[in-house]
Amino acid sequence: MKIAYLVMAHNNPGHLQRLVKALSSSSSAFFIHIDRKSRLEDFSSVKGENVTFSQKRLPVYYFDYSHVEVILMLLGKALADQRCFDYFLLLSGTDYPLQPAAYIDRFFERNRGTEFMNIVPMPCEKAGKPVTRLTTYRQRPGDIKIFREMRKLAVRFGTIPEGRDYKTYLRNMAPYGGSTWWALTRGACEYLQNFTHREPKVVSFFKHTECPDESFFQTILGNSHYKARMRRNLTYTDWSGGGAHPAYLTEKHLEFFKASSQITMSDHYGTGELLFARKFSDQAQDIAIKLDRFIKEKEDRLAKGSP
Repeated sequence: MKIAYLVMAHNNPGHLQRLVKALSSSSSAFFIHIDRKSRLEDFSSVKGENVTFSQKRLPVYYFDYSHVEVILMLLGKALADQRCFDYFLLLSGTDYPLQPAAYIDRFFERNRGTEFMNIVPMPCEKAGKPVTRLTTYRQRPGDIKIFREMRKLAVRFGTIPEGRDYKTYLRNMAPYGGSTWWALTRGACEYLQNFTHREPKVVSFFKHTECPDESFFQTILGNSHYKARMRRNLTYTDWSGGGAHPAYLTEKHLEFFKASSQITMSDHYGTGELLFARKFSDQAQDIAIKLDRFIKEKEDRLAKGSP
């Protein structure tokens, strides 16, 4: 099972190095993008024969299409690689595995052909996916100021409507939303890549939506035959604190991870096993170290043939 890890990072270089080490195997590779707003030299310790840093770096902004741009860029690089990967996993630089690399390989062998992506029809208030994410026109950080002001005036005087009718752009496609992080087969990723080349108007529409990384890929695959193969994603994230960002992981999360050899979760995205968690920081590496010990114990049991 050949796995390509697509990693978006902007801070915590020490943890990123730990992440690469934990997931490295003879059949895995890493395609990493460092936010252009970050200092590349801070990540100089992240090395390996299976590590490729994106030479093109984009500034990435919250809730902006720049997330999608970077993901598509990493995906294109990984798809073109001659190693011909079977699965493509999207991670952040603050993620970490909950299982040994060998276990992860076996998991994808057992579930070959399954797409792991959180997806719900929009709107879905329970999942925090209102349709206003599509109907509200979002200005982008790089938009020319005069055009931004002209659009505001046009809306104020009724020349153009304040909201957008997404059906005009998506036509017969139903909108879907979900979570940023996913694990997809090569076929699904090739479908995504071909769609972006074939449907530039749909791509252009998503450039001015809110949090498009949580609806762009879901809408494309949700309107394809790949939807029938979907299960919830594989990443644990704690949003219980509310706000725009998930909580950093603590000792209480470790207790949850240790409660069972197979970590599962059930919510509005369905029930399924979890292989990764976020988020970890360089300032709390003791949590990652303790998780490492837990993973090593599992690895030893796997080597002995025990569950």
